[in-house]
Amino acid sequence: QVQLVESGGGLVQAGGSLRLSCAASTSILSINAINWYRQPPGKQRELVATLTSGGNTNYADSVKGRFTISRVNAENTVYLQMNSLKPEDTAVYYCNADRLEGRGTWGHYWGQGTQVTVSS
Repeated sequence: QVQLVESGGGLVQAGGSLRLSCAASTSILSINAINWYRQPPGKQRELVATLTSGGNTNYADSVKGRFTISRVNAENTVYLQMNSLKPEDTAVYYCNADRLEGRGTWGHYWGQGTQVTVSS
């Protein structure tokens, strides 16, 4: 089992910045990919950013150039730095971990989510 705890959400004005944290209960290097998803009000959950154990990153087109996913291995924490925030970034942000478990199965783990609200 992997437990994930997000923090760092809040209310910010458009153009501002926030940094979200995702603290894992195990070594993040043992996790194949850590993702940030978000779910805007009334919409489906969408993938925002991915960081693989090998250090590769990927971003949704809507956040490229504004959001940065990174990690601090010693803290078992992944961060999502969000700059130049827009009202359309308003959502509940979730941390997700994908880990290859025994016998070739995949474990998918979720945090509880943190609310980000961007005012215009």
